[in-house]
Amino acid sequence: MLPYSIKEGLAGFRRASFSSVAATSAMTAALVMVGLFAIVTWQARGISEWLKQRVGEVELFLEDTSDTVAVSLFERARSTPGVAQAEFISKERAQEIFRQEFGEEADIFFDGTFLPASIRVRVEPDYINADSLSVLVAEFASWNRVDEVVFNQALLTKVESNLRLISLIGISIGALVLLASVFLVANTIRLAIYARRLMIRTMKLVGATDGFIRKPFIVEGVIQGFLSSILALFLLWFIQRAAMAYVPQLEPLALPGVLVFSVVLTGSGCALGWMGSASAVGRFLKHISLH
Repeated sequence: MLPYSIKEGLAGFRRASFSSVAATSAMTAALVMVGLFAIVTWQARGISEWLKQRVGEVELFLEDTSDTVAVSLFERARSTPGVAQAEFISKERAQEIFRQEFGEEADIFFDGTFLPASIRVRVEPDYINADSLSVLVAEFASWNRVDEVVFNQALLTKVESNLRLISLIGISIGALVLLASVFLVANTIRLAIYARRLMIRTMKLVGATDGFIRKPFIVEGVIQGFLSSILALFLLWFIQRAAMAYVPQLEPLALPGVLVFSVVLTGSGCALGWMGSASAVGRFLKHISLH
C-alpha cells in the first residue's frame, strides 16, 4: 500500500504540473515569510541583548585612597553576586581614557584631581533590570571609600519599555504571518485538489476507500512541502546575504543554528504540505456526490 501511495503521489505531482507549481509556490512564500520573521526576531533579540549589556554597566568612583584598598574593593566587586565582569581603572588609566576621548582639546580641560580611580562593573544578563540593578547599586554605594556609583537608570527603563513593546508587536505580527501562511497554503491546495475532483469521484465510484484515495495526495503534499522548504531556504540565504552586505552589523547565524533552522523549516514545510493535503482531501471527500 505504501509503495503504491508513493508512486501515485509522485505521478500526481508530475501530472498536475500547474496545480503542483501553484501549491509549491504558495508554500514557499509562506515558509519564506515565517523564516524571515524568525530571522528578524533572532536578530532583534541579539540587538536587545547588546543594548541591555550596554545599559547594564555600573561605575564605582573611589575616594582618594591607597592602591591596596582600591584593589581590595575591586576584588570585592568582582566577587559580588550578579557581577559578570569587573575592570579596575587607575588614575593613570583614567587620564589616558580622558585624552583619547577629547583628543587635542584634552589639555584645555585636563585636571588630574578630578579623575579618580574607578571600578567598572558589567552586570549579568539576569540582573539587568531596574529593580535588581537598583539593589546592586545601593549595595555598592554603601561601601566605604566608594564616593559615587553611576549607571544610566533612565536609559535602562526606556530600553526595558521598548523591548516589551517590540516583543508584543513581534508576537502579534508572527501570529498574523502564521495564520496568513496557513490560509494561503490551505486554499491553494484545496483548489489544486478540486481540479482533480473527477478523478476522485471515479475512484469513489469503483469502491476505493477514503484512506486509499487520501494517501497519494498526502504524499504529493509532503513532496510539495519538501521542495518548498528547499526553495525557501535558498531564498532566505540570499536575502540574509544581501541584508548583511548593506548592514554589516548583522550577526550571521552559527553553523549549529543554521542546521537547526534548516531542519525545522524543512520539517515545517513537510508538515504544512501534509496537513494542507489531508485537510483539503478530507473535506472534499465528505461533500463529494456520487449521483
